[in-house]
Amino acid sequence: MTRSAEFSDTVKHGVRAAQPDIVVHACRATGCSAAVPRIGFIVAKSVGGSVDRHRVARRLRHAARTIISELDPADRIVVRALPGSRVAASARLRDELKSGVRRAHELLERRG
Repeated sequence: MTRSAEFSDTVKHGVRAAQPDIVVHACRATGCSAAVPRIGFIVAKSVGGSVDRHRVARRLRHAARTIISELDPADRIVVRALPGSRVAASARLRDELKSGVRRAHELLERRG
């Protein structure tokens, strides 16, 4: 995701699944003919300095590559990194992302 409108729509109108080091926001775009799901990352200054924020973003992007094939093409996912993500291991971030996306999908199914 690159547009702020996509981020804000996903956060405002989607579901939220909190994990210890990240928060996953998800929604399904309606009337969308996208060929691939869209994933965006929010890594605020509370995570750390520029080097730390970019390191966390790279690790989250790498983790997202492992789950992209499991997503529906209409899925819109926003991953917000929490301060603990700075010191979390990459494997832990990957597991939390998988768990968060799974939980978000469950919440989307309940919503209807």
